[in-house]
Amino acid sequence: MSAVAEPVIETDADVLMRVVDLQMHFPIKRGLLQRTVGHVRAVDGVSFEIRKGKTLALVGESGCGKTTTGRCVLRLLEPTAGSVYFEGRSMVDIERSELRGLRKRLQIIFQDPFSSLDPRMSTLDLVSEGLEIHDMASGQARIDRVAELLDMVGLSRRDLHKFPHQFSGGQRQRIGVARALATDPDLIVCDEAVSALDVSIQAQVLNLLKDLQTELGLAYLFITHDLNVVRYIADEVVVMYLGQIVEQGPTEQIFNDPIHPYTKALLSAVPSVDPDVAAERAANRVMLEGDVPSPSNPPSGCRFHTRCPNATPECSTVEPEIREFRPGHSAAACPCFA
Repeated sequence: MSAVAEPVIETDADVLMRVVDLQMHFPIKRGLLQRTVGHVRAVDGVSFEIRKGKTLALVGESGCGKTTTGRCVLRLLEPTAGSVYFEGRSMVDIERSELRGLRKRLQIIFQDPFSSLDPRMSTLDLVSEGLEIHDMASGQARIDRVAELLDMVGLSRRDLHKFPHQFSGGQRQRIGVARALATDPDLIVCDEAVSALDVSIQAQVLNLLKDLQTELGLAYLFITHDLNVVRYIADEVVVMYLGQIVEQGPTEQIFNDPIHPYTKALLSAVPSVDPDVAAERAANRVMLEGDVPSPSNPPSGCRFHTRCPNATPECSTVEPEIREFRPGHSAAACPCFA
């Protein structure tokens, strides 16, 4: 049998991953025969690029599709449609046997540092799982590598034989970071990696991630709803609403001069310790009415129009297209502001 040519696309040298029109629709099944009566459109046409050694943040309210997007790009979920390219190679079309070779270059840090660690496994076993699966180290070399990784994340060799319940939340998340680093990845998906931690511990873990990025040249896809965290760690921001992208661009441009009404509403709600900034945000606060619509029955036209303070009748019928307003800064060109 002749080998099938592996799908490859032309890509910029500094682009590590390119996501094109990604969709993830979960079927809704009912009745005795479990017939499909609809779909939850969790991710509905998302496109972005992650550059080598940079951090791209996915932000938005709970339920907007951030985590589903992260799992689709790693093929932990099989997307309904769209493409994901890693260094020009299709992640969607390759066989699972080939995907295994790529997996060691793509890792994930989960939100909950306790439930993501098997309580019956020691730190040595938890961190070395990837090394064993990919035949990267065994015996004493495995132990030495895990000890080196623990040192990199601020733990020590003395912790090798401890179990998750013997660590604090911040320490457990450091074990999660060490586990992600074990296979020398190029990209790490951080799925709400600091949201379960105290604020002071969040800062320590964020500083650790930034130091590791500088030292190892890592790229991050950082999934979060905390915009203060985004401003600190991200180079670029993608704002999602109800499964679609409404704005994306460089972090400072997004924060200093947002375009889309939804982005403006999110930023106006960010707390600040600076009284002048806090007063300015309070004066310009954008109040959103109602709840996020169901992704199984999204609104027609602009999906944000049911909550947008500037909505016009045209917004309910015209689906906005992503348009570049400034170099590298684009947004869904809704009729109410385009």
